[in-house]
Amino acid sequence: MTDATAEQSVTADDDKPEPYNGLPGAFPYAFRASDSLLFKAYVPVALLLSVAITLVFSFGLITQLAETGSVRGGTFTFSRSFFLFIGLLLVAPLLAPVLSVARRHRRTGSSVGYDRALALSAFVFIGSIYLALLTSAPAELREPTQSVVVGFFYSLPPIAGVVPPLLATLAIYLTHRLLK
Repeated sequence: MTDATAEQSVTADDDKPEPYNGLPGAFPYAFRASDSLLFKAYVPVALLLSVAITLVFSFGLITQLAETGSVRGGTFTFSRSFFLFIGLLLVAPLLAPVLSVARRHRRTGSSVGYDRALALSAFVFIGSIYLALLTSAPAELREPTQSVVVGFFYSLPPIAGVVPPLLATLAIYLTHRLLK
């Protein structure tokens, strides 16, 4: 093989999109592929929060199984499944922007505006989780505050805690659809 032929084969290999092999590989791939600093800041935050939420819900499920292990079926089976479903609803919007950017870069190439907008909407989702926690915190765990904003969220009924994450998830979806 001559030097020119070897150089052509290296160039041909470099043009082929780098595979990322599923979810674990999507994080480093999206981080390397994106030119947006905001998105590069989001990737490690999403990874850490996803792992933390997964651990919290896993330990919570283990605790719930230990407390209800002797009871058969019915409501307890539903509550265990619902517990896992809520965990998935929290983690999926954290992972979706990373997977979307990785897929977009693998298929169509770079788009700094798309990456930046998706990261911004994902950071809004992270803030919405905080607002949901403020709203749904039990009364005995709420600390007295002088903040009008925190007081407002404390005054809402706990079920209203689902609204901020739902709106933020919708924002992530609409950002993806509009900039696609």
